[in-house]
Amino acid sequence: MGSNTVTPNTEAAILARVMQASDRLSRDVAQYLLSIEFQTTDLERMNHLSSCAQEGNLTSEEAIELDSYLHVGSLLSILQSKARRFLKTETSARLQ
Repeated sequence: MGSNTVTPNTEAAILARVMQASDRLSRDVAQYLLSIEFQTTDLERMNHLSSCAQEGNLTSEEAIELDSYLHVGSLLSILQSKARRFLKTETSARLQ
């Protein structure tokens, strides 16, 4: 199960579609999105799973778990990118 394969109906994919349906952001929402990050325990788990994958010792259940982390991380990155673009555009518009 490769991390580049995105199943169209995973929780992360569904949530991504729901969030993309609205292009409206506010400054507060953008700042909130930029404040979201994985907890230390999740980062440690992702690192452990990644190490197991590199060593070839990942079980099928762990592969599914790692893919879930990767999908959520990708979604978070996309949302944070949108938030940064929104704040940059908003700041530019206020300066003009």
